[in-house]
Amino acid sequence: MLTPTTPDIAHAIQLAVAPVFLLTGIAGLLSVMTNRLARIIDRGRWFEQQWSELDDASRSSYAHELSHLERRRRLASRAIHACTAAALLVCLVIATLFIEALLDFPLRGLAAVLFIAAMAALITGLSLFLREVHRATDAVRVLVNLERAARPDTAR
Repeated sequence: MLTPTTPDIAHAIQLAVAPVFLLTGIAGLLSVMTNRLARIIDRGRWFEQQWSELDDASRSSYAHELSHLERRRRLASRAIHACTAAALLVCLVIATLFIEALLDFPLRGLAAVLFIAAMAALITGLSLFLREVHRATDAVRVLVNLERAARPDTAR
């Protein structure tokens, strides 16, 4: 036989399902972002290991790319921070909805504010991630154009 709290718990779980799916999506985004950040760091470390063997012209070129990688690293790191904040805010939304349902304490306004803050953090994280991707694709385009310019006219 059902106790009086069982429907309340079931209702709280129903309310929390949508934010839990959002949390899963954010976790997937964080996985992609951390993998990109790891590749940026790996590339930077490779340049640093090669540094002592380079001539001045190569160092100038590598210094430019290291600077570019540092800007990308900062963007990726900020995107990860913002999306992690969004995930934490979603967790607070879920906890708030549970507390409201179980204790019959009016917290819908707080849940709404937390959800809006979570969306703002997620939008910020995705915008920063988009900027990092844009910088990465611009760098590739520049390198391809430089390689084409270095080829003789017959190779074009």
